[in-house]
Amino acid sequence: MFEKLEKLQLIWLALILALGILIAVKIGTTSMSKDKITVTGSAYSIVKSDSGRIEFEITARKPDKQTAYNTVKAQLPVVKKYLEEKGLTDIEVQATRGYNSYKYSPNGVMTNDIAYYNLSQPVVVKSKDVEKIKELSSDIQSLLEQGIDINVNMTEYYYSKLSDLKVQLLQDATKDAKARASAMLKATNNRTGKIQSVQMGVFQITPVDSTNVSDMGINDTTTIDKKVTAVANVVFYVK
Repeated sequence: MFEKLEKLQLIWLALILALGILIAVKIGTTSMSKDKITVTGSAYSIVKSDSGRIEFEITARKPDKQTAYNTVKAQLPVVKKYLEEKGLTDIEVQATRGYNSYKYSPNGVMTNDIAYYNLSQPVVVKSKDVEKIKELSSDIQSLLEQGIDINVNMTEYYYSKLSDLKVQLLQDATKDAKARASAMLKATNNRTGKIQSVQMGVFQITPVDSTNVSDMGINDTTTIDKKVTAVANVVFYVK
């Protein structure tokens, strides 16, 4: 009688232990499925600008406003001809700007007497031929030989398909994040599951050889060839 009771107790004990193991495994599996891993992925592409613009000014410093205006007015056709000979026809002549410079007394105090008038004629040139813009930026000072004073304010280069490229780079950055996550989880015999969330980082548009980054992002317009880098912070479930 006692032997049967002991056997029955052992059977029940074994069943309870087995059930406990099953519950523990179930709980452990559920806990693991809720684990997450956060990975940063990146991707980049080298692109060549497909348009450019240059801003410069024709300047004149003359005794009075009218003389300065007449000087710039006479020089503008010469500048336009110079640009057209270089194959640049998208030329925007903007409104003139000017100001008086005043004489100083022997003790260094500025007087109300006008010394000369400064006039500037802004001109903007655009082209889809970036090499022509580049050539112009380095050659335009040759107009000084014709007595035309030129100040170059800025030269900029742009890539028109940047929006489409950003979409593709974000996809590539997300794939890179998954590859990194898979590599890290491989050592623990786990795998990446579904994506819980994705946060897009700022884009860095820099010269090709630059390593600069900024929390606000960089948008370089000074170079023809650019490196566009995307970053994605991805949270994966672990399974």
